[in-house]
Amino acid sequence: MTSIFNKRFKLLEDSHNALVNRPNEKELPGNGIFDRYFNPVLTASHVPLAWKYDLNEKSNPFLMERIGINAVFNAGAIKFKGKYYLAARVEGSDRKSFFAIAESNNGIDKFRFWERPISFETFANADVNMYDMRLVQHEDGWIYGLFCTERRDPEAHVGDQTSALAQCGIVRTKDLKTWQRLPDLKTPSPQQRNVVLHPEFVDGKYAFYTRPQDSFIEAGSGGGIGFGLADDIENAEIAEEKILYKKEYHTVYESKNGQGPAPIKTAQGWLHLAHGVRNTAAGLRYVLYMFMTDLNDLTKITHKPGGYFLAPEGIERVGDVSNVVFSNGWIADESGAVFIYYASSDTRMHVATSSIDRLVDYVINTPEDGLNSAASVKQINNLIDRNKKVKAESKNGLATA
Repeated sequence: MTSIFNKRFKLLEDSHNALVNRPNEKELPGNGIFDRYFNPVLTASHVPLAWKYDLNEKSNPFLMERIGINAVFNAGAIKFKGKYYLAARVEGSDRKSFFAIAESNNGIDKFRFWERPISFETFANADVNMYDMRLVQHEDGWIYGLFCTERRDPEAHVGDQTSALAQCGIVRTKDLKTWQRLPDLKTPSPQQRNVVLHPEFVDGKYAFYTRPQDSFIEAGSGGGIGFGLADDIENAEIAEEKILYKKEYHTVYESKNGQGPAPIKTAQGWLHLAHGVRNTAAGLRYVLYMFMTDLNDLTKITHKPGGYFLAPEGIERVGDVSNVVFSNGWIADESGAVFIYYASSDTRMHVATSSIDRLVDYVINTPEDGLNSAASVKQINNLIDRNKKVKAESKNGLATA
């Protein structure tokens, strides 16, 4: 029996070490806007062996997996003391999600989970499940984690085990290790998903991007990315939500849309990454899109590039909830590089890299959605005409020379 245990342990340990130490490489040539990478940065297999296996030979002679991990996805992100950190959503085989910190020296590969998952206080009857934490370094000195806290709808029929209530939970930390739970955010909306804290005060208040919903799944009449202010973070309450970016018929965000991570401040405006949802015959399709808001008026959208910024490709299209990409974490580095962390199909985490300059160029110079087919054709023809003019000017220049 000893040989069975020892052989399996060595096999598991070697396989895990090879995975977490695997280098990552860009997929070239890319689209010029961002670069994808060949390997996911986090998967269920990245979880430490000690989370899944009883490593005592006497109590687990066959070295069986005792606690199953189903997926690792939808991670918040932050650069802290020179390293890159992801606050990943880890989902067990029991469907319960929790948060865990993984760190990397370069933000591209070799992410390794800390010894233990994140622990913090839970309120009575508040959380059956929690997920999708956004990390924000706020100018008040705290790092905040905003996440979705979910429980069964107490008013649901006894036979209905799917109706749920979702609200925004709030925790904060100074070191990513010790977390303080604050009361959940209060808003006028029946349900909240995808709430994000703005990194700066607005008129001395805490600013939030919200996603008001009429029900747990459907956005309903409240659909869109909302915006609201709260006087206090320790008992955060938004009295009024204003829709910043509404849903739109026959677009990539016709069914639902929501803020991804907190926006990035640039000289031209605030860069936003969001997710958009549309329905198809095969189910909901999630993509990422971008926009920019005014530096001084966060409710004023200055640029709205049409279409999606990033959509699932290849293996990214396959998973527990297929045809989905979702992002709630990105990092703007001191060098101007931007690390975009996104999950595919509710299964695994990826990274794409770009730069502030490239993203600003993309947002400002990409045509807006014309909202009809004729407008799309007109945009293409305009681009063809401009390219023909460039080609003619280049030819004439060479002939003259």
